[in-house]
Amino acid sequence: MKQFIVILVIVLIALGVFGWTQGWFNSDLTTEPDTEQDGENDENSTGTTTDKEDGVGLDEDGGVIGSSAGDRDIMAYQYGDGSTELLFVGGVHGGYSANTALVAFEVMDWLEENPNVIPENVKVTVIPVLNPDGLNEVVGTTGRFSVSDIPSGDRSAGRFNANNVDLNRNFDCNWQSTGTWQSQEVDAGDSVFSEPESQALRDYIRSNEPDAAVVFFSAAGEVVASSCNNDSLPETQQMVSTYANASGYTAQETFGYYDITGDAVDWMAKQGIPAISVVLGSHNSAEWSKNRAGIEALFERYEN
Repeated sequence: MKQFIVILVIVLIALGVFGWTQGWFNSDLTTEPDTEQDGENDENSTGTTTDKEDGVGLDEDGGVIGSSAGDRDIMAYQYGDGSTELLFVGGVHGGYSANTALVAFEVMDWLEENPNVIPENVKVTVIPVLNPDGLNEVVGTTGRFSVSDIPSGDRSAGRFNANNVDLNRNFDCNWQSTGTWQSQEVDAGDSVFSEPESQALRDYIRSNEPDAAVVFFSAAGEVVASSCNNDSLPETQQMVSTYANASGYTAQETFGYYDITGDAVDWMAKQGIPAISVVLGSHNSAEWSKNRAGIEALFERYEN
């Protein structure tokens, strides 16, 4: 019995010494987050954002929401801090419709210079260039540029991403592997959301659930409602009227020139998000006065 007690005491002493060296009994010990690992996770979280309640963590300096097929950053910028989010997207068709990125940059400059135009209850998110590969191919940059940087002549190659996919045929609304652009067939990707650019927009929208969206295209001079095999949402119809009346563009219930499959705004409608296509009247101008009037009218509509 005495031998057993001696052995037990020795074991307890050994455990005590080991525990002391491991800090088991240090009441001041705290667990610090692995900030280096956290940062690494953030860096590798491209295309994944936080939920609507927490926000996406963007500011006027922007944030990366994804990467293109050509490994270029897809940026988003945020203005205002209201609970109602309005999303604006440009550059879906890259350099072919370079002026749609140009108008998105105009929106950003205007909001930076005039922050008071944003209603207190509104937050504005701008993704100026969804297709940086195509834009860079035509104007040589994915950042700000001027009208004079847009070349004349055939820019059709700049419509596609580095995988030669038309991004506005890659979304989940009546998707087909081969899409139509005017009288041409275009590559719509291997499957819905096969492209990193469409994935980035999808993930942003799913995570943040914007209250309404405007996507810029060219060139027809129209504001077109979104829908996916159903009638447009009532709020979408109101957005079309509001923007068209203020801008002078023609209001259209549907895009009537040819059938489009895999369209981004139609996919948004499928998600229950009011969304409109603002189709600029040319390929060479931001038509800023018209679009500023349309955006101001939307701000007024969504105020309070």
